[in-house]
Amino acid sequence: MAKSLVIVESPAKAKTIGKYLGRDFTVKASLGHIMDLPKKDLAVDVNRNFTPRYEVIEGKKKLIQELKRAADGSEAIYLAADPDREGEAICYHLAEVLQSNGKKASPRIYRVMFNEITAKAVREAFKRPGFVNERLVDAQQARRVLDRLVGYKISPLLWDKVRRGLSAGRVQTVALRLIVEREREIQAFQKREYWTIDASLKAKKPPPLTARLARRDDKSVEIPDEAAATRIVNALDGAEYVVRSVATKEKKRNPVPPFITSTLQQEAARKLRFSVKRTMGLAQRLYEGVDLGKEGSVGLITYMRTDSTRVSNDALADVRELIGQRYGANYLPEGPVFYRSKKDAQDAHEAIRPTSAALTPDEVASYLAEDELKLYRLIWQRFVASQMMPALFDQTTIEVAARGNDASNYLFRATGSVPKFDGFLAVYEEGKDQKDEEDEELAHKLPAVTQGETLGFRALLPEQHFTEPPPRFTEATLVKELESDGVGRPSTYAAILSTIQEREYVTKQGGRFHPTELGMVVTDLLLGSFNDIFDVRYTARMEEELDEIEEGKLDWREAMAEFYDKFQADLERASTEMANIKRMEEPTDQLCEKCGRPMVIKWGRHGRFMACSGYPECTNTREVALEGAEETAASEEGEEYCVNCGRPMVLKKGRFGQFYACSGYPDCKTTKALDGQQKKADVPLEEPCPQCGNTLVRKSGRFGEFIACSNYPACKYVKQKTIGVACPKCSEGELVERRSKRGKTFYGCNRYPGCDFVAWNKPVAEACPECGSSYLLEKWQKAGGVLQCPNEGCKYKRKLEPEKATA
Repeated sequence: MAKSLVIVESPAKAKTIGKYLGRDFTVKASLGHIMDLPKKDLAVDVNRNFTPRYEVIEGKKKLIQELKRAADGSEAIYLAADPDREGEAICYHLAEVLQSNGKKASPRIYRVMFNEITAKAVREAFKRPGFVNERLVDAQQARRVLDRLVGYKISPLLWDKVRRGLSAGRVQTVALRLIVEREREIQAFQKREYWTIDASLKAKKPPPLTARLARRDDKSVEIPDEAAATRIVNALDGAEYVVRSVATKEKKRNPVPPFITSTLQQEAARKLRFSVKRTMGLAQRLYEGVDLGKEGSVGLITYMRTDSTRVSNDALADVRELIGQRYGANYLPEGPVFYRSKKDAQDAHEAIRPTSAALTPDEVASYLAEDELKLYRLIWQRFVASQMMPALFDQTTIEVAARGNDASNYLFRATGSVPKFDGFLAVYEEGKDQKDEEDEELAHKLPAVTQGETLGFRALLPEQHFTEPPPRFTEATLVKELESDGVGRPSTYAAILSTIQEREYVTKQGGRFHPTELGMVVTDLLLGSFNDIFDVRYTARMEEELDEIEEGKLDWREAMAEFYDKFQADLERASTEMANIKRMEEPTDQLCEKCGRPMVIKWGRHGRFMACSGYPECTNTREVALEGAEETAASEEGEEYCVNCGRPMVLKKGRFGQFYACSGYPDCKTTKALDGQQKKADVPLEEPCPQCGNTLVRKSGRFGEFIACSNYPACKYVKQKTIGVACPKCSEGELVERRSKRGKTFYGCNRYPGCDFVAWNKPVAEACPECGSSYLLEKWQKAGGVLQCPNEGCKYKRKLEPEKATA
């Protein structure tokens, strides 16, 4: 009997599904998309209704031939890519390729979808196969064409006006815009002073009561400065403090819904410090299947690209049983808890949850890598907690009255909370981007007091504060902002956040995004010409139109035509009106110290710099002062001086960022890192240079210390670091330690280019006892060091004893 062919995207998914389907099915992997728009040109014919031209992706032709051979003689073909737009497009192109198989009629092609890779879900899906949904394909195609038009039409403008290698993106640029606008909010922020006054009071029983001044004569009180705070403190001199009211009420805190894509990304960033890209990669592995020993490969979580909080009835019954058994009846609500998804959610999917609540993190811990376990534990805890009872707190508010000698009535207030029933908090508590009132209340311990009780006075505590600017975005808060604005889809955020960092538009410092000078310039240029296209509301509306295409309410070509009319007008204007940063010359009031002509600000590879207006006759350049500071002022707190010649240090910028350099350059070449570590001075050695006879010196470079000629740059001799192993290829040379352009260590023959031997792991002069290889390779793994034979056919490997580890 002929087998049926099943095609999925990845080998891991194929392995898991193959286990459930049995011998009547052959499961193959397409390794993602097999067709896409070619990289070399636009590949979208705007004059023929935006018809895209797809080509087989380079390297996939052999795979397609294998799939065609597997399809020959198959009873049926089942396309089982992920249940989203990208998955539907993969299936559409697979169907196109397999239907044109040539000689004989193709088997019937079906589309199957499942939200989780479990035996039950997979078998149920194969009982009810469908067909490729062309509306989903149209929505994916519309997004692909949109992104291609924006990227291919705008990026060359940036190459021409700024520098090559830059890019613009429909959603990428909006994300960058949010970061840049937040930075400018911070720069423009004017801090405002304000004061608070706390009264430290003593009740009959500990602890002391700290209450904050809240009202004066039944009106809110604002204390703008120290003088106002002093007047109030003086007015309360000798006042009596009496408890006016004590109110206690029960406060309920409800559990949060199970994860959707965006909330998983945010919480993993907050709690686990995972990037969005890392989170989605780990979730993909947990979804596709993990080998659980005797059980084989098992999908541990449901599909991770979803915006629905819906949970199946089977999963609800499963988790409720676990809660009752594990935590007790008082933690289990009378019925399942249902959460409302946002209005445009795709409810065909479920929330992200464990495929079985019974597979606790502890049970699967031995089968998962460290980070996989962390993410699985987070998903499991959130799902279980979402079906538990609310947490209860007793919230107490104490109001204390005091009569001032200025005839004013002052009211102090203290609020504290005490846990009464932990409920879902026994399992999980959602992370926060910053502390709130609830945290303060829980930290505030109150004494037992009664109404009318007179409290003992301890002290008045006036404190100065300043308003703070809005915080810079973290990955978690940027994802939250993008989703709340309706910009892009959470499934695309990982690629977007990676791209804006790779293009050097932003950097991450302390986990927060800082726009670079390049990022701010590019944003200004793009918004100057394409403000409507890169508007937050417009980008959100385009996402809504993609949803309408998927729902069959809008023809994708009509949506493209409407967009392109606006876009084409912007492009024509930008080609003539966009500023050319490469040719920018901003005048300054500073003069060239070499020729006396005015200095101008220009744009180069590393951003703005000062150059002499007399170029090319005068090639003098200078770093642009940071934040309006003079270049020669290395620090506002105190000037930095060169340790070698005593001259002032100035701030410079190079390919690896900013650093301090001696103002006496080129006579003195001392540099210093911004973290305060002075670059080490060269140390003379009692060894002559074999090339010119001058003394060799020990130098300090980017990748550590090395030995070179003191006559550099006239002599560029660098002493190679040998490792005491003869070259196994030519037997004449000796192996030396080298570094690649990216700083990675490798080992090669010192006779290069006469001998091209190279190894990325350190060779050790020890023969292999099994195959006789003249050397072994030292490798380092999580479990420790190993010595391994370099020959592919030989499997010899042994642990490296610590005392024998090479330096």
